[in-house]
Amino acid sequence: MIFELFEILLHLDKYLQGIVQEYSTLTYLIIFLVIFFETGIVVTPFLPGDSLLFAAGALAAIGSFDIKVLFVIILIAAIFGDAVNYHIGKYVGPKIFNRESSLFFNKEYLVKAQSFYEKHGKKTIILARFIPFIRTFAPFVAGIGVMPYRIFFLYNVLGAFLWCALFIIGGYFFGNIQIVKDNFGLLIIGIIIVSMLPLLKEIITHFWTRKKEMISQN
Repeated sequence: MIFELFEILLHLDKYLQGIVQEYSTLTYLIIFLVIFFETGIVVTPFLPGDSLLFAAGALAAIGSFDIKVLFVIILIAAIFGDAVNYHIGKYVGPKIFNRESSLFFNKEYLVKAQSFYEKHGKKTIILARFIPFIRTFAPFVAGIGVMPYRIFFLYNVLGAFLWCALFIIGGYFFGNIQIVKDNFGLLIIGIIIVSMLPLLKEIITHFWTRKKEMISQN
């Protein structure tokens, strides 16, 4: 029973139509909780995100969901999830990393995280929305890095809105086209790769600049 439930949660996008038929409007709550935990709790980055939004949008196109209600519910879950994750990082993170070394990181990691988010934080919060796993860890590290919450919240809302718009509306208009349904996995991979390009550019630029600074110092 537990393994079956875990399988459904991991692949909720595949089981979503059956869940709608079984639980009707309660499915909105299920989607809300899954998106909240996927974005808000660092130990559950394996839950579906992009694919769930796309699948929900596709089902809204055939009348299974009200697209406006669906959009608002997922948007609130995404914003609230990142906000909770940020505060967990802010209040729990320093306690975990307050020693010179710990099981996972040391104090140097905290300093680097703070420096990185001071320089790239705004872009990172938005871009991370479109990258699985990074989407879950980014707000936590932002909290550890002490990014001002006012700034974090603004980019949290913007990133969540763009994420919902791309995948929910994309699913609504294109999710029921047969070629898209047959190649859904490849579509998601393609979107993820394209989404990662700006972040990879920022990372390469960051390390290249750092390398030049080290060379100039020597």
